[in-house]
Amino acid sequence: MEQESEAAPKEIHADTQGQSFPVFGLAHLFGFELLPRIRNFRDLTFHRPEPGVRYRHIDALFGEPINWQLIENHWQDLMKVAISIREGELSSITLLRRLRHDSKRNKIYRAFRELGRVIRTMVLLRYVSDATLRENITRATNMVESCNNFSKWIGFGNNGVIAENDPEEQEKAIKFNTLVADLVMYQTTLDMSLVLNQLRSEGEAVHRTDVAIMSPYQEDNVRRFGDYIYDLNAPLEDMEVHLHLGEETAA
Repeated sequence: MEQESEAAPKEIHADTQGQSFPVFGLAHLFGFELLPRIRNFRDLTFHRPEPGVRYRHIDALFGEPINWQLIENHWQDLMKVAISIREGELSSITLLRRLRHDSKRNKIYRAFRELGRVIRTMVLLRYVSDATLRENITRATNMVESCNNFSKWIGFGNNGVIAENDPEEQEKAIKFNTLVADLVMYQTTLDMSLVLNQLRSEGEAVHRTDVAIMSPYQEDNVRRFGDYIYDLNAPLEDMEVHLHLGEETAA
């Protein structure tokens, strides 16, 4: 939400840890779809729209019904929270810390959780019935994981562990690592483009489908420790190979 580019994403992908009921509800209020790749989604509970609703073949997937009255009673509160975050008056991180699983006495948490149950049930129903959606989610999540792994590979110092306890220093370390990784990706993309353009100028066919599977997260072309140039033809200097230990060592 803080990015200042012209991009206006309508879909946000995440892995299992990037989703929860409140997060689904908050994403819906912000106007975009949260489409995570959820591990073991078969173990998740779908929620019924009404207590007496039953379904053929898939009824075993559904559990307790949605409490629509709870959502209606706190709808204005939910909208106030979303507007406050969008206007910068409230940090989304601060809010999500308050909407933890141990906040069940919090009415706002319960309302966000109930709205999230509705949205996640709809997403899961789409997920199990739409093969194309499953492929898109898997492809997008794999791409994000590849990017994160590349950034981690770039930030090899101290095995990627941030030793600073100062939040500002931690943020700087993350941003600088991301900046370096982005610059390397950008240079790799330029190099790949030059090669592809050269192939085309030489009459080689370059297909869009082939380019689509190419990735800028290359490691073979990056020397993280710098260039080490060896001149194997350079003459060797004379070396003193005799070890002088002195007379005392004879004993």
